[in-house]
This record gives sequence, C-alpha cells and structure tokens, in this order.
Amino acid sequence: MTITAPRFIAERKRIVELAGKHRLPAIYSQKEFVDAGGLMSYGADFDDLYRRAAVYVDKILKGAKPADLPVQQATKFEFVINLKAAKQIGLTISPDLLARANKVIKESAGIKPAWSSG
Repeated sequence: MTITAPRFIAERKRIVELAGKHRLPAIYSQKEFVDAGGLMSYGADFDDLYRRAAVYVDKILKGAKPADLPVQQATKFEFVINLKAAKQIGLTISPDLLARANKVIKESAGIKPAWSSG
C-alpha cells in the first residue's frame, strides 16, 4: 500500500508501472491509482468529503465559528478493482471480493501500461 501524499499522487503512473513490472499486487488508498492502471484501491470517497466540506463552508458563511464545529472524519469509503491489471500480473480475483467492490474496471480506455507484456 502506498502512502497518501501529494508526491505519490503526482507519481502515480510511475508507481503503478513499477508495481506491474515487478508483478506486485499493490493496493492503493485512492482510486486515481486504479484509474492509472493499478490493481485496487480502498479509501475515503473524496467526492463525499468535498460535499461535507461544503456544508461546513455554508455554516461558517452563516456565522458559525470554525472552532465550534466538530472535527469529522470520513464515513464513506470506496473499493475499486481493476480486473485488467489483475490479469496482467496473473492474479485471479474471487467473485466474493468482486461483489464487495463499489466499482470494477474491466477494460481501460485503450491505454496499455508500459510494463504490460500482453
């Protein structure tokens, strides 16, 4: 699993390529890695976090003091699996695990990872 940091996000394609080249079944904390060809991700749903942040902004603009608002943490998470990446590293994903995924990527949009042999 990779660390969530801006530098890792910026280098996600390179990280995904290295994991695939070395046939490492990596799991990431953000779906952008899976969109770049990574195997799977499990992490906070950022769209949900942004919506919740907007509620806080609205409260502040209506006069609430930020210090009076409770600290919140993510409550909605998403699990994404890339079957094409699994196939390329020779990994079979069980139907039970696939059933738990919020999103399953079966084919990428014609983009073939540089490390791909097939």
